[in-house]
Amino acid sequence: MKKVIIIGGGVAGLGAAFKVRRAADEGHDVDFVLLERADRVGGKIDTEIVADPESGEEYVVDGGPDCFLTEKPAIHRVAKATGIFDDELPTDDSRKKTLILKKGRLYEMPDGVMMFAPTKFVPFATTGLFSWPGKIRMAMDLFIPKKKVAEGERNDETLESFIVRRMGQECLDRLAEPLVGGVHASDPKMMSLAATFPRLLDMEQKHGSMMLAFLDARKKVEEMKKKYPPKPGAKPRTFFTSFTGGMKELVNAMLEAAGPDRVRTGAVVESVDRAEDGAWTVTLEGGESVRGDAVILATEAFAAEPLVRAVDAQIADALANIPVSSSATVSMAFKEDEVGIDMNAFGVLCPIVESRALLAATYSSTKWPGRAPKGRMLMRGFVGGPHNQAIMKKSDEELQAIVLKELQSILGLDSNAKPLFTRVFRWTNGMPQYTLGHLDRVELIESRASHIPGLALAGGSYTGVGLPNCIESGERGVTKVLAEWGLELAEDKVEEKRLY
Repeated sequence: MKKVIIIGGGVAGLGAAFKVRRAADEGHDVDFVLLERADRVGGKIDTEIVADPESGEEYVVDGGPDCFLTEKPAIHRVAKATGIFDDELPTDDSRKKTLILKKGRLYEMPDGVMMFAPTKFVPFATTGLFSWPGKIRMAMDLFIPKKKVAEGERNDETLESFIVRRMGQECLDRLAEPLVGGVHASDPKMMSLAATFPRLLDMEQKHGSMMLAFLDARKKVEEMKKKYPPKPGAKPRTFFTSFTGGMKELVNAMLEAAGPDRVRTGAVVESVDRAEDGAWTVTLEGGESVRGDAVILATEAFAAEPLVRAVDAQIADALANIPVSSSATVSMAFKEDEVGIDMNAFGVLCPIVESRALLAATYSSTKWPGRAPKGRMLMRGFVGGPHNQAIMKKSDEELQAIVLKELQSILGLDSNAKPLFTRVFRWTNGMPQYTLGHLDRVELIESRASHIPGLALAGGSYTGVGLPNCIESGERGVTKVLAEWGLELAEDKVEEKRLY
């Protein structure tokens, strides 16, 4: 019996655990134990079901990620395998609208904007979000030549460099930073485009103009919609997807499918060692040892660094050079007839240049049907990020007061509207920063790990922070160690045929 020790119980670790279970179900002689230092699994996924203090009806409050990109298949695949696919929840696009703060006023993001490039002339020309000089500068993208990249050179630059070069500073400040940089909670001055949005670099090389590139992308999307219209009665396919019971529904399903009896919470790992014969020993706080044939480190890079140092110092050094930032979400419920604002929007973005404590706010009960009882609304504010780490020193009560004041100032929330309840979720060092050089660090980590039998690293610190990316990283770790034992899953053979 081959035993895999998985360290970390986020979706990467659960993805690895579920894949080991599938291997065992196929008849392979493998098993796992998952060690999680917290008192629960799920990592940054944490959903709380909260009762209304007056009616007792339920709210679904996601403290971390509240959705995933629909176009990425990993979660759909897991949802089908675990029986929760029918619980997938699309956004209510009949109320889809994004507001952006500019000098104290809210402007609707113009129709036709894709990421940061306008693809419809009239909404772009008439919006007050950009000045006329800013609009003219953005339109100059049509004439600016593409960046020259020498053969064999890695094509990379920061988000700030790319956007300012192609479409100007105003586009960066008012649109690209809050939309693109906000996804990764990253500093545009440091953010590696090749590590976060390589498609943008490829689009420039292919089309020259980003506006032409996104016009082409929009045309293809519209053609696909015509070619594959939604089936009668089928759920609409929206850009983002969640679950009716919140994202924790995914965690619970993966845990149950993998085997909760093989998962240990409150297990703090102190060291990882590899013997000359290839056996692995994981020592826990208190002195207990767990022995196995492979170790998958499915933790943040900063947590993996001290554990892997005794195994490979160069991997540890690379891990230590992946920076992180902290953030928090603050969810608040109100009586809908007291808030005094139009709720037909998904939320508001606050660009860094506005110098606000609030990064963004989501109208959770608008965006996701069923998140709040009838007559109630649920909102979620985001604070922190690389430009405001100081706010993370505030108490929960202070964060609640700050977010409430910002909602009143920015959105016009009635000052007499009092929250029915508030929930604060802190994510200390929770967001890895993909800065310039990130891909080189990841290549070094993966290259050296590939020469250490029984070792794999997984999670959002490497090749994608999205939940589907994290699940796939855990699965790749299992694929690596199984291959070293001469084992292969049927699903991997199917995937290989599909790709090639």
